[in-house]
Amino acid sequence: MKDLLYLREKSLKEIIELIFQTYIDSYSDPHEVLKKNSFGRAHHRLLCIIEGNPNISIADILRKLKITKQSLSRVLQDLIKKNIISQKKGTKDGRQRELVLTEKGIKLCDEIFNKQKKRIINALKNSSSDEVSNFKSIMKKIIHG
Repeated sequence: MKDLLYLREKSLKEIIELIFQTYIDSYSDPHEVLKKNSFGRAHHRLLCIIEGNPNISIADILRKLKITKQSLSRVLQDLIKKNIISQKKGTKDGRQRELVLTEKGIKLCDEIFNKQKKRIINALKNSSSDEVSNFKSIMKKIIHG
């Protein structure tokens, strides 16, 4: 059987560290945009989820972020008070609340994206299409276990 060097502990730890450092660096790029709005990384994570999943329910957010209702509450209220997101009754189940970005929220997400995309574009420009495809495939496999 072929010895898979990339499955050795040292290599796996290096991959985990790279994923963590990628997260830190890519999420620090829009720091000033978030700071001027008195938001932090928790707000940023929630905005990303809502932007990518319009009309997402609170229950689905909790599942995606793997957090409790209590953890979500303060961040959610901050974004609602500043008119970044709005909530409405669920379309499928009126007992559930669904969240959407407001116009102000869309503008904020665009501003955040513009800060983050520079780093990503630079990395993609310096990669082959096969590297990009393989990277995306591996990331999806990590996400889905």
